Amino acid sequence: MGKTDTKGEAARSSRAPRRTTSTAASRPARRATTETPYHHGALREALLQAAERVLERDGLAGLTLRAVAREAGVSHAAPTHHFGDLTGLLSELAAVGFRQFNEAMASSCEAATSPLERALARPKAYVAYAQAHPGMYGIMFRTERLDYSRPSLHEAAEASFAGLANAIATMRQERISGDTLTLEQGAAIARAWSMVHGFTMLLLDGRLEDILERLPEGTTAERLLEAMLTAPVTSKLPV
Repeated sequence: MGKTDTKGEAARSSRAPRRTTSTAASRPARRATTETPYHHGALREALLQAAERVLERDGLAGLTLRAVAREAGVSHAAPTHHFGDLTGLLSELAAVGFRQFNEAMASSCEAATSPLERALARPKAYVAYAQAHPGMYGIMFRTERLDYSRPSLHEAAEASFAGLANAIATMRQERISGDTLTLEQGAAIARAWSMVHGFTMLLLDGRLEDILERLPEGTTAERLLEAMLTAPVTSKLPV
């Protein structure tokens, strides 16, 4: 047998094409992510919608920046970037609630067909909104958790008060200014608000069940509210 040509073998080996690893295989595996892509303008709205879902499902105690980011499927830094802190998020969420609240009451008044229906429409819509969105309604009146210096919340809350003042003005058949009130006008506004808000809180807490069980069969909470609102106001104070 002849002697092996080691130099020729080395030359042929160097000219042979090398087997290369595929580009896809050479890349490091991408980490799986559950984050949802949003356009810049839509992310803020998505975070507020996520916050409302968390609030209604888990209550105020469960509403954190991390919980909202997780619900929206975005990074934990996203809520901080858009709202600053939890107070900022709660304040913007309350502003959303007040706008929904105001729209519900305005729509109910537009649908009324008689003066009595119109007078009852706003308070009924007030209670109905709270029943449908108890978490949102609760945060709207948690003043210690909100920052009313934020323009969106201030404007939405002022619009809510203006709607109440206008309703009282219609009932009293007089003009009521939003900036200055007479004592009688202030008393009328406070009386109406106290009655409906107090009724709503008792209803949400289940504290009206005892009364409702004692009323004629079939009497609803809405009918009880109607009776309260249409009862004559007397100047005689209870003793």
